[in-house]
Amino acid sequence: MKTIKVLKNKSTFVGFVVIGLVLLCAVAAPWIAPFPEEGRGRVNIDNIMVGPGFKHWLGTDELGRDLLSRIIFGARPALLVAITVVGIAAIVGTFLGLLAGFRGGWIDAFVMRASELFLSFPPLLLSLVAVSILGPSLMNALIALTISWWPWYARLIRGEARSLRERPYVEISVAMGISQWKIMTRHILRNITTPLVVQVATDLGAVILASGSLAFIGLGAQPPLADWGLMIAQGRSVIFDQWWISTFPGIAIFSIVLAFNLLGDALRDHFDPRNQTL
Repeated sequence: MKTIKVLKNKSTFVGFVVIGLVLLCAVAAPWIAPFPEEGRGRVNIDNIMVGPGFKHWLGTDELGRDLLSRIIFGARPALLVAITVVGIAAIVGTFLGLLAGFRGGWIDAFVMRASELFLSFPPLLLSLVAVSILGPSLMNALIALTISWWPWYARLIRGEARSLRERPYVEISVAMGISQWKIMTRHILRNITTPLVVQVATDLGAVILASGSLAFIGLGAQPPLADWGLMIAQGRSVIFDQWWISTFPGIAIFSIVLAFNLLGDALRDHFDPRNQTL
């Protein structure tokens, strides 16, 4: 019933619809794109910079490729980077945060000093430095974003674990001789899934935006890969004449980032004890 109430919220429902459409595009791009070969990067010099119309709903780019097809195929790298970066960062950060929060001592000090070192730089700036060293590519952008993202999860989980390890049921488990690994996974991790899930949902959109930013400045995905940030960069020199080349990929990024933020807000409200009804 609570889930149904969440979906009744109009903004949340819109967020779910947008995420569902992007997932559909990522999975079924070759079948739903009107020009799948152009979506993959094939050049069509006969249709260079054609405006939106009946044949090309969103127009074509500077190489004559159908923009709608490119945007549909662009959902794949966007979701690939977002899910991979957030997934790895959440796993690594959760493990280190649990270990630091529960064990304390030198382990806690080491993990926190390491995370503070990474957090002393803005995530995007740290990613820029890492990609500059590794070289511009989608895979290197993924690695760079993962490096800059895990400390946030480590600090979040460490704080939650420190507060839970003082609970009576944890102290009883320790006194009974239950292994620390079982205590961390069964008694602590289970009780901190709510903030973790909310953080993951919100970060998915943030990672897509960061990945698009790296591609925009030439340090992320490289041509001919269909990437929304790269498509915006390719159309910025003709933004006043062929406005659709940058505008529609920008709308795609805006929509998916907003959708994931709406999802995060919905999950936060859903799990908030103050919103629970008897």
